[in-house]
Amino acid sequence: MKIGYAGMGIMGSGMAGCLLRAGHDVMVWNRTRDRTDDLAAAGAEVADNPAELAAACEITMTCVSDTPDVDEVTLGEDGLIHGLGAGKLVVDHSTISASATRRLAATVAAAGAAWMDAPVSGGSEGAQRGTLSIMAGGEAADVERARPYMEAYGSSITHVGPVGAGQMVKQVNQVLVVVNALAVSEALLLAKAGGLDLDATIEAVKGGGAGSWMLANRGPQVVDRDWRPGFTIDLQQKDLRLVLESADELAVPLPATSLVFQMYRALQRRGLGHEGNHAIVKALEEMAGLEVTRG
Repeated sequence: MKIGYAGMGIMGSGMAGCLLRAGHDVMVWNRTRDRTDDLAAAGAEVADNPAELAAACEITMTCVSDTPDVDEVTLGEDGLIHGLGAGKLVVDHSTISASATRRLAATVAAAGAAWMDAPVSGGSEGAQRGTLSIMAGGEAADVERARPYMEAYGSSITHVGPVGAGQMVKQVNQVLVVVNALAVSEALLLAKAGGLDLDATIEAVKGGGAGSWMLANRGPQVVDRDWRPGFTIDLQQKDLRLVLESADELAVPLPATSLVFQMYRALQRRGLGHEGNHAIVKALEEMAGLEVTRG
């Protein structure tokens, strides 16, 4: 069966590559065509537009930046909707509004097809290595139908509820990610001010109760002053806007998440939105007049 993938960004290209390496028949599309060149060289077909992709594939995966992008890929002039029909399935790995997800699912259902929202966590490393965590919303039968293909790039696939539930779980995930990023930054700043060996400090605490994925993976990047993104500040801010909109609708206080959002905004004002989300430490460094680095 041919599997389609739309969106060859920092996440989608890695996930499509995993599908190819797992031996699946893959067709890809990206708005900027040259982003598909490496995958084409690895054996993927390249579609001219999303409609062609959906028409040729029984299951089409998508991973694009924001709600308007998913709308355009799905409902635009050459969107997926024009190639969908009875029995086809769209699996959206983007992180977008839960209400927009339910709207898109209803539109796709009217064309006879089905929709799953399946946002992911694990950064670009996880996309390349096939170790992403996937939070799937939709009908159980659709999740099971897509599972053998998602297993190419996901080591944890959890059906969390109906359409839209995946997006809400992703918002929960992002609260944990960014507040943990702030905690890692504060801890490393304290270690630096206290004259500690930063590498030894990370090694000493990462296996205990204070350990986390963010500390183990992004802590060393901070110490190395390596700001290559697993996930950019700009994309993180997009996700946090969704989180804070939901919190406002639900009257839930999220003070730490709100603080992180403002700190990232300050970094964006400095032109750092393209850097990895672990660069939040730079906001603290500016306050402290101290740089978290060796020596």
